[in-house]
Amino acid sequence: MNGPPPLTDEQRRQALIKAAEARRVRAQIKELLKVGSLSLEDLLERSDTDENIGRMKVLSVLESLPRLGKVKARRTMSDIGISESRRLRGLGAQQRASLITRFADQS
Repeated sequence: MNGPPPLTDEQRRQALIKAAEARRVRAQIKELLKVGSLSLEDLLERSDTDENIGRMKVLSVLESLPRLGKVKARRTMSDIGISESRRLRGLGAQQRASLITRFADQS
């Protein structure tokens, strides 16, 4: 079994910096959603151009919305037909439209 490719210390350091930045951006986005400063529709638009946002899991985003917990988030995804492992960039046009319609009043 082959492992990951060998990295130099500099490459490993750069990868760690990049990963930390991605986590920081995702945490900021979740906080903005939680306080209502960012709407789901705006987030979905940004996910098309921002790689860090596009890689966020839909379930994690929905759980960050006000008044929506883990159970309701999973139920909503099931109703719309979105896999729990789906990421924002992987959503289809119909799934995006359904999410926007369902959470239009959340913003």
